[in-house]
Amino acid sequence: MNTTRKRNWRNVDGILLLDKPQGLSSNQALQQARHLFRAEKGGHTGSLDPLATGLLPLCFGEATKIAGLLLGARKAYTATAVLGLTTDSDDADGAPLLERPVPDLDEAAIEAALAPLRGPIRQRAPIYSALKQGGEPLYAKARRGEAIEAPERDVVVHGLSLTGRDGPRLQLHIECGSGTYVRSLVRDLGETLRCGAHVSVLRRLWVEPFMLPRMITLEQLRALAEQGSDVALDAHLLPIEAGLSEFARVSIDLAAAHRLGQGQAVACEAGEPGQVAIFGEAGRCLGLGLRQADGRLQPQRLFRWAAQGG
Repeated sequence: MNTTRKRNWRNVDGILLLDKPQGLSSNQALQQARHLFRAEKGGHTGSLDPLATGLLPLCFGEATKIAGLLLGARKAYTATAVLGLTTDSDDADGAPLLERPVPDLDEAAIEAALAPLRGPIRQRAPIYSALKQGGEPLYAKARRGEAIEAPERDVVVHGLSLTGRDGPRLQLHIECGSGTYVRSLVRDLGETLRCGAHVSVLRRLWVEPFMLPRMITLEQLRALAEQGSDVALDAHLLPIEAGLSEFARVSIDLAAAHRLGQGQAVACEAGEPGQVAIFGEAGRCLGLGLRQADGRLQPQRLFRWAAQGG
């Protein structure tokens, strides 16, 4: 007799600040959290390596409509770089490629190698990455043993500093913009030092706009789910508005909200043209719109409650 009960999915809207464990892909972590919440719809805000731990914002329900906006956010990490060994994935999960002796290095030599990796730089992605070529992730091609020319792209490293050292292990603090690979930074640091390097530990500390995140682990979520209370789980969700704190805010009345929800442009308060967060009379965010120079507000990405004014 099959005693497995059919899962009762539900509408869940909000943002979860998950402390991703080591060993899971971002999608695996998302699916585990989504099942615990029984959320009908979910998405994550950019891949975090299986090796990595730390902040992975997850979007449920209507919050998935803003997940893409968080992909380009500034991020901060701590990382341990191990000098003397390169791997095919540029981290400890990969196969060893080349082992070289580590020269005597003082802090000045390390600082000289870090300096060119700060600011706007051109970076080559790891071959084991989620970047796509021909519609397929590079890691899929790499696993088949195909020859890969990983693409280069422009990224910005806002901060890169040495915070500690234990023999060949360097502790680094990194603040960077969208598309930056910490593994590539460590790989390039190792080549500059002429001994190679790979990442052995990586933790994401924050992602804008969640600068002081109160993260929760999958183990903690499981314990709450076992209590059978959706209320206890939902208490750990941030409102969608928390992900839009960096956007200019425009407030509209109920009549304008109804028209906007039907796809019509409406008049709005004067301000800088561009993308804005739209709020109704009740103070709830209705979605995103484009404020035009002539003072009209064009709907772009609205939440399901927009037509009701929030």
